Amino acid sequence: MTANKGSKFWLALVIFSLTGQIAWVVENMYFNVFLYEMFHATPAQISAMVSASAVSAAVTTLLIGALSDKLGKRKVFICGGYILWGLSICAFSLLRVDVIGALFPAAVSASAIGVTLTIVMDCVMTFFGSSANDACFNAWLTDSTDDRNRGAAEGINAMMPLVAILAVFGGFMAFDLSKAKSWTAIFLIIGIAVIVIGAAGWFLIRESASPIDENSSCLRNLVYSFRPTVIREHRTLYLCLLAFAIFGISIQIFMPYLILYYTEALGMTDYVLIMAPAVILAAAFTAFYGRWYDRIGFRRAVVPSRLLLMAGYVVLYFCRTTLPVFAGSLLMMCGYLSGMAVFGAVVRQYTPVGKAGMFQGLRIIGQVLVPGIIGPAIGAAVLKNADTVVNSDGTVSFIPNVNIYAAALGVALCLLVLLLPLMHYMKKGETANVQN
Repeated sequence: MTANKGSKFWLALVIFSLTGQIAWVVENMYFNVFLYEMFHATPAQISAMVSASAVSAAVTTLLIGALSDKLGKRKVFICGGYILWGLSICAFSLLRVDVIGALFPAAVSASAIGVTLTIVMDCVMTFFGSSANDACFNAWLTDSTDDRNRGAAEGINAMMPLVAILAVFGGFMAFDLSKAKSWTAIFLIIGIAVIVIGAAGWFLIRESASPIDENSSCLRNLVYSFRPTVIREHRTLYLCLLAFAIFGISIQIFMPYLILYYTEALGMTDYVLIMAPAVILAAAFTAFYGRWYDRIGFRRAVVPSRLLLMAGYVVLYFCRTTLPVFAGSLLMMCGYLSGMAVFGAVVRQYTPVGKAGMFQGLRIIGQVLVPGIIGPAIGAAVLKNADTVVNSDGTVSFIPNVNIYAAALGVALCLLVLLLPLMHYMKKGETANVQN
């Protein structure tokens, strides 16, 4: 029985999900700022970093997810992975122009080397993070929930990115992000926190009941979710993942540039104070939305969340002043996080029992890889002719503009079109199950 979970389960869910999301927020939202501030990165370089990280996440999740299914173990990968993840984050404290200049005195541009090293280390960090969080923590969560509590658990899991954003925004208020010493402190603080949580996991996490298939092999597990027979048998799952991917593309068009848009395009130096209430409200909304999903299901919950997201895009496209930007950001964040809850829950719902690890790689392909490659590429394309500003050292930086929201809205409209046949197909499947 998994309906009534103990307090230790919910505590482990909250702290591991939150800590993992804090690390991902630093990567997904602030590595872009780090590249921009420290090494004057271009939109193409930011897009390259996001894409490389997405590929690393997908490959890692496929491999480690299959391995964890073969071994029937999640806990060791989660706890050990978090510790190594934290160490790799700490290593970013060494990525400074002065350190790079000392190590490569003959280099023409320390900034160019800094961009390259950041992308490479981002992939290393993603390997450990995806092993621990994407592959094994998410498989553990799938193993540990069922239809009676999956929406509630996913509501908590899905709201953690916004709680993490709030924690990071609030924590980063004390730092001047244009100074290298601030980034050194940030990476050490976040890295050490992830290490501590990884160590605590040995006492908090109870190994999930993941069955071991003695006849399986890592290679069979790795390719299982790509077999044509499996795709035909679980067609609804693959259609949901396709919709999840299109949703993710819409998000990734603007998300790598969100903070830069607030600070550089709108000049909101106090954007943290503006965004914090929106984050809190959206996080609370997502928690309730996850519980609502448990009562009404995917087909009735998915469209309202998409409409909220699209309304946020429209407001952010047309508005520049504080209150309307706050309103647009709130709508966008509510739609984003409730969408993550809805798609995350439905993917878990249709994941075959006992094969959660094998399908985590497929989930990451839909949730991370495809959006992480296509979304930032679209964002870079629409910002290709963006206005620029000359920095004090003579370098040039771009200024994000509202075209990222127009492009994101276009992809969101495509998602609405796809949802109509998907919901019709799901309804037919439910009718067939009742008749059988």
